[in-house]
Amino acid sequence: MELAMAAEELKTVVNRLRRAQGQIAGVIKMIEEGRDCEDVVTQLAAASRALDRAGFAIIATGLQRCLTDEDMAASGDREQMRSRLEKLFLSLA
Repeated sequence: MELAMAAEELKTVVNRLRRAQGQIAGVIKMIEEGRDCEDVVTQLAAASRALDRAGFAIIATGLQRCLTDEDMAASGDREQMRSRLEKLFLSLA
C-alpha cells in the first residue's frame, strides 16, 4: 500500500514525527545527565504519544483511500486492504 497523503495531512504527520524526534533527543540527554526518572518517563511517554498519533494519521489516510477507491471495491481487494489496515492499526495498539 503506497503512502499517498494530501499536503496538509503530510505536513501534520511530519511535524508530529519531528516533535517526537526532538523529544527522544531530549530523553537521551536527560538520561546522559542523570535526570530524575519520573521526568524521563514523562518525556518518553510524550514521544510515544506523538509517534502513535502519526501512525494513526497514516492508517486513517489509508482507510479513507480504501473506502473511497471505487476500483478497489470493484476488484474485490477491499477485504484484503481492510485486513492489512487492521494489522497496521493493531501494531500501534
